[in-house]
Amino acid sequence: MNITIRPAVENDLHGLLALYAELNPDDAPLPSDSARSIWTAVRHQQGRTVLVADLDSTLVGTADCVVLPNLTRGGRSILVVENVVVANTHRRHGVGGQLMGAAVRLAESTRCYKIQLLAADGHEAHTFYQACGFRPLAQGFRRYLDQGRPASPSGEPSWSEQ
Repeated sequence: MNITIRPAVENDLHGLLALYAELNPDDAPLPSDSARSIWTAVRHQQGRTVLVADLDSTLVGTADCVVLPNLTRGGRSILVVENVVVANTHRRHGVGGQLMGAAVRLAESTRCYKIQLLAADGHEAHTFYQACGFRPLAQGFRRYLDQGRPASPSGEPSWSEQ
């Protein structure tokens, strides 16, 4: 199996949406115009790289990586990894390990001092990340916000001053 790990490009949107549907099967599909608008904002966000695992022009995995500038640790950045998914049909074939290896190389090339990610509860995900060299060193917290409000297509916060 000859997998190529590379940054996602404009033509990858359909494949990414299919992978994300496997990650979150209960999510309603985004309307095409919204998906394209959001994808344009993602592609142009400084410090953001959506990695894809490409097998013969079919996306079989992805990891969304964001380099966050940081004023501590001598100004070294943090790489945050989110939305890691490997297609069900390609799990346990090394695709996830290749994606995480590429994320580590991205962090090293941008002088990050750490890579941070959250893993859902579940032995399988935790075992995978530990096999990739990650350690459960902190407790993560989440607070989900108003789930009924659509995301801003520009990616900009939609706060209003009152």
